[in-house]
Amino acid sequence: MEDPTCIAPGVCLPTRPVQRFIDPVARFMHVEATSGIALLAATAAALALANSPAADPFLAFWKTPVGLRFGSVDFVHSLRHWVNDGLMAIFFFVVGLEVKREIVVGELRELRQAALPIAAALGGMAAPALIYRLLQGDGPAARGWGIPMATDIAFVVGCLAILGPRVPRGLRVLLLSLAIADDIGAILVIAVGYTAEVHLLPLAGAAAGVVLILLLTRAGVRSLLVFALIGAAVWLGFHESGVHATIAGVILGLITPARPLIGRRLLAGFLEATGAYMQGDDWKDSRRRYQLTVSLRRAARETVSPLERIETVLHPWVSFGIMPLFAFANAGVTLQAGGFTDPVALAVIAGLGLGKPVGIFMFSGVAFMTGLARLPEGVSWRMLCAGGVLSGIGFTMSLFIAGLALEGAALEAAKIGILTGSFGCAVVGMVLLRWLSPRPAPAGEV
Repeated sequence: MEDPTCIAPGVCLPTRPVQRFIDPVARFMHVEATSGIALLAATAAALALANSPAADPFLAFWKTPVGLRFGSVDFVHSLRHWVNDGLMAIFFFVVGLEVKREIVVGELRELRQAALPIAAALGGMAAPALIYRLLQGDGPAARGWGIPMATDIAFVVGCLAILGPRVPRGLRVLLLSLAIADDIGAILVIAVGYTAEVHLLPLAGAAAGVVLILLLTRAGVRSLLVFALIGAAVWLGFHESGVHATIAGVILGLITPARPLIGRRLLAGFLEATGAYMQGDDWKDSRRRYQLTVSLRRAARETVSPLERIETVLHPWVSFGIMPLFAFANAGVTLQAGGFTDPVALAVIAGLGLGKPVGIFMFSGVAFMTGLARLPEGVSWRMLCAGGVLSGIGFTMSLFIAGLALEGAALEAAKIGILTGSFGCAVVGMVLLRWLSPRPAPAGEV
């Protein structure tokens, strides 16, 4: 990673001693593949504690009531609720930012380019849900049909990083675009499939907050504090409306501007004029000098879109803080031999391990045969099927939907199915991709 304090050889900002400790950590946290390691470590820790003598206090800890009381107004929830509905709203906000970026400037911006990952994502959601529903019938756990639908992008990225350059770039882009499209589907599932009752007054308040943000954005307001306060009010409105509060995060992410206000040419001209001013006598005027440095800071800041700036800042906090904490709070399940053969666990495993690759393969085939899409360069149908197996890693979103859909013994069984199915898909998918992907040519060989 290049030194961000240097713009050219010999032209560097002065460094602070503390940067020697901060910079290596910052570089590590911006390597996306390593977030899967943190997620895996948190899951292992939760499983170890839930199956140890400390299981009872560990599980009871997440039921600790936390909140505020103002007279007769009571806003108190369990610690797990605050993690799942509060902190995960920030996770979904980042998901909304990623979706917006892909639609505006990424792989989903052109229909022809996006047709294959969208078709694959649709198949990868429909087939797992159908398999789960067929295995569960009309039983009490039938509401869990959304559990095996989503792909965990953090673990998929980690697996692809382990495989290295053996995986063709076309397949990497396809799988990551598929996961983004998958997230859109999962968001719709949460909003439509798991909203029991809607209270219109707080929902209208949340909608008014969204409109206010749009108006302030058009007016040129750039204060993150202002938007954070309004965003918190929007979250509260959704929370009280009955629509899951994390949907607020997605909407706020989708309305974040993805285009910079100032282009590169304008900034270059501004810098050139600033350089000429700095070499003149007027630079001695302290007030004018301060005004110019403020303008220069604003010009440099506005060449980066709000979406890119916020996503860059929040991504490591979400990847190494919120997602591992979510896993630590939700993956603690008591492992018993009978749990692996529970009908709910088997339905989840079948949905992830069988439904994902079958659905992705079939819908991709239909898109290909109808001329809507074509396979990326260097990707065969066998490799696409192997990638479909890897996409069966559901984990984060699957655990989240399971918490919305089920409770009690059914929820515990679903968690076992998620952990088992995701682990199996990761191992089998990586083995298949390593076997099917061409070995990279040695250095210097054409």
